[in-house]
This record gives sequence, structure tokens and C-alpha cells, in this order.
Amino acid sequence: MWKEFKAFALKGNVLDLAIGVIIGAAFGKIVTSLVNDLLTPLLGILVGGVNFSELAVKVGEAELKYGSFIQSVVDFLLVAGSIFFVMKLIVRKKKKEEAAVPEAPKVSKEELLLSEIRDVLKDRLK
Repeated sequence: MWKEFKAFALKGNVLDLAIGVIIGAAFGKIVTSLVNDLLTPLLGILVGGVNFSELAVKVGEAELKYGSFIQSVVDFLLVAGSIFFVMKLIVRKKKKEEAAVPEAPKVSKEELLLSEIRDVLKDRLK
């Protein structure tokens, strides 16, 4: 049973997943800091310091905190937008790097046919 567990735990897929989770957690901290420390204060300046989480309506004994919901939606949109723009930058950089690597010249059909004829002629002369 130990051998089976070791084989399972050390498979490439499991290790890749573990690395992805660790990097995802670290990336999550970066995005959270970006949103909490940069974007939310800037948004607060733009909307005049309005804090939605304080908004509530009292209905009888119950208090409906619709402001917390609005704040959660705003936070989600900031996080999603941040991730979108960071990933867009990463993809753009990757495309530039891939474009910088020259591709091998494509061989036309005529060149391919001429190469085959040349090889046949070489074989006949041997």
C-alpha cells in the first residue's frame, strides 16, 4: 500500500497541482494587496469616501445589510478586473517572446518535390 501511495503522490499531475495551489495562494496575496492597498483607496477617493458596507435598512426587528452585499460585489469586480489585467499583461509578454523567436522557413511544395526528385536521382547513381 505504501508503494501505491508513493506512486500516486509523486505523479507529475499531483506535483503540478500542488505547485499550482502554492503559486495560486501567493498570487492571491498579491491580488488582495493590490485591491485592498491600491485600488480600493483610489476608488474611495473617486466616490468621495463612500463606504457601502455601512448601508442598511431596518425592517421590523431585522436589519437588511444591503451595503455589505454591494461592497462584496465591488470587491469582487476589483479582484476580477485586477486578475484580468495582470493576465492580459502576461499573455501579451508571452506573445512578444514567442514572436521574437524566428520560425524555420516554410518549405514550399515545389521545393519539397524538387528535394524528393534529387533524393531519387542520388539513389539511382549509387
